[in-house]
Amino acid sequence: MIKMLHQMGLRSNMMYGGGFISIGASIASWFISKQYENAGTDRADRWGLFIGEWAPTFFALGVALRMEELSEEMGHEMPEFHEEDAEMRRPARTGA
Repeated sequence: MIKMLHQMGLRSNMMYGGGFISIGASIASWFISKQYENAGTDRADRWGLFIGEWAPTFFALGVALRMEELSEEMGHEMPEFHEEDAEMRRPARTGA
């Protein structure tokens, strides 16, 4: 999925920007909801939290895209993880 996003033209700095914008939008939505809706602080809190939860997703996508960018700069692909490889790396259990 990350490779596809990268091929579509999305870059890590765009995702980092989206994370910071969502933090600002979270604060703004809380203030706006509190000021202009007659639903009280509870509704404002829900709006702020809803939008605020987007930030970690944007930052995680930014990190993944940055890793993709670095692998492209270095001229090789990131190795894929396979469960059977992990099994082979685990130390053998000796026991009684």
